[in-house]
Amino acid sequence: MTKMNGPALKPDRKTTERNRRIHMKSLCFKLSSLIPPNEFKTSKDMLSQQDQLEQAANYIKQLKERIEELKGRKELAMRVAGTNNNLIDAVMIGLRLPVIDLRDLGSSLEVMLISGLNKNFMLYEVISVLEEEGAEVVSASVSTVGDKVFHSLHAQVKISRVGVETSRVWQRLQELIN
Repeated sequence: MTKMNGPALKPDRKTTERNRRIHMKSLCFKLSSLIPPNEFKTSKDMLSQQDQLEQAANYIKQLKERIEELKGRKELAMRVAGTNNNLIDAVMIGLRLPVIDLRDLGSSLEVMLISGLNKNFMLYEVISVLEEEGAEVVSASVSTVGDKVFHSLHAQVKISRVGVETSRVWQRLQELIN
């Protein structure tokens, strides 16, 4: 089966090809084992090797798209965080209180209210305004820094098709705190 080419033995073409096929089969099996079972339209056992490779390629494309989507969301969040920090800095150096910052993030809203200790309002009133306008508050926090009170609320839109009219929410919140 092997030829003598000098001091080293070299496998013949049949053996080399058989080893290559075994190696490729092993690699295909490893690849298909990395793909979650729910990504296969039918059972892995029922698919040919070519179909499994196509499914794996499609899954990798989906992962790449998801990565791009998450990068975009991260960039947006970083911009919003940077903007909020600028808002807080502006308040700290003397903007007229109270201040409302309302961010429409598509399927969610972020509300930042900053008031003085002497001009406070009830947080439940703000939550009521958001809920009446079609948003559900998922988190809220209140903190005091010096003589300023910071209210931060995050809300999800209840019905994504309808959404929330942010200008109306902003106007109602202005009426509430002024």
